[in-house]
Amino acid sequence: MSELATIPPGAIEHREPAAAFFDLDRTLISGSSAFVFGVSAWRAKMLPTSQFARDARSALAFKIRGDHRGNVADGVRERILGAVKGIAQESLIGLNETIVPRLLERLRPEARELLELHRRAGRATYIVSASPVELVEPLAKALGMTAGIGTVSEVVDGLYTGNLAGPFCYAEGKVDAIRAVAAREGFDLGQCYAYSDSISDLPMLEAVGHPVAVNPDKRLHAIAIRRGWPIVIFARKTKAVVKRTTAAAGTAALAAGSFAAGYRMRPRRRW
Repeated sequence: MSELATIPPGAIEHREPAAAFFDLDRTLISGSSAFVFGVSAWRAKMLPTSQFARDARSALAFKIRGDHRGNVADGVRERILGAVKGIAQESLIGLNETIVPRLLERLRPEARELLELHRRAGRATYIVSASPVELVEPLAKALGMTAGIGTVSEVVDGLYTGNLAGPFCYAEGKVDAIRAVAAREGFDLGQCYAYSDSISDLPMLEAVGHPVAVNPDKRLHAIAIRRGWPIVIFARKTKAVVKRTTAAAGTAALAAGSFAAGYRMRPRRRW
């Protein structure tokens, strides 16, 4: 166990005017959190078998491709809202007893180290995800992070209506969310970090001074190469490999060079 892993959650409060914002799926965790939610909801008889089967196919495609090919923000929003429509908010919150431990099992070891590095540096840390905030916030707390930022759905008489009660936390919606947090907490986005695997999070990566592509899909990988952003590869069975440029050296050093485990680094190829 690394020295960093011995710091208990919540032991270090942020003291810098900066934060680190993390996408969830394929960034902090391997695979899709929606699939974990679907399994738990199906077992709790909150999700019909037919819908679970559709969601499982989507999750498998996401795991293989790393993106939502052919889908737009509207489609993603409808899937998120539709998944909870008609469900009691109390029941959804109750699923956290099974969902959070399963998501923690999917946490990438390198991601845990990176969270601790930011905490030691005095930065706040946030999960930013399209998933329901009722699921994102408990996971963030379990990881010792500052908070979770997720989609807020409308609740009437204790049941989800399938409508939004705030901005949809996806693509540009993530930027709106982190800007609101930055304004409230006094963060300088130019000093903030953002981590994601997906081209859909390009707006969030562009909104901060230190963007990092983690296990990026093809489109994000190409953009990161062109712009000299650090590219970090997290995998359970292999050590992290960071492709770095001179312009990105400072961020890359934080993202990987300081990991207690000591990961291999190599310069990127000139494409």
